[in-house]
This record gives sequence, C-alpha cells and structure tokens, in this order.
Amino acid sequence: MSMSETAPTTKNEPRLADGDGGHDRFAHYVAKADIVRSNVEGVPVVALCGKKWIPNRDPDRYPVCPACKEIKAQLSSGNS
Repeated sequence: MSMSETAPTTKNEPRLADGDGGHDRFAHYVAKADIVRSNVEGVPVVALCGKKWIPNRDPDRYPVCPACKEIKAQLSSGNS
C-alpha cells in the first residue's frame, strides 16, 4: 500500500472492535477506496493496525494511531 492509497480517518463505533478502547481517540490509516466504499455503502473499514469501525468524524481532530503510523512507515520504506 503506497502513501497515496491511505488516508487517516477516525472511528465512531467502538463496539465493532474487540473491546480495545485504546484506539478510540486516534485517527487511523485506511485505504482511500475503503473509505469511499464505507461512505457509500455504510460498511466498516479496517485500519492498518486492524481496528474496525464505520468512520464519521473529522480525523484532523485526533492524533494518528502510533501502530498505524509505524506500519505505514514500514510499508513505505519497503517500497523505496
């Protein structure tokens, strides 16, 4: 996944996750195509870190998830 294929987004339904409240206050990286599909079809997205939710909040209001950030950096460095 390249940097142009991901965009930070946030979650709104913590119940879709397996009780992991630690991810609730972060913006996560998700493939742009998945965000579009979620907006059109209302289906959950899955972040790089594995978090699953239906996005509906402004991701600019939250810090980026450290796990997503690390995974994205690893993916980007592997594509160099």
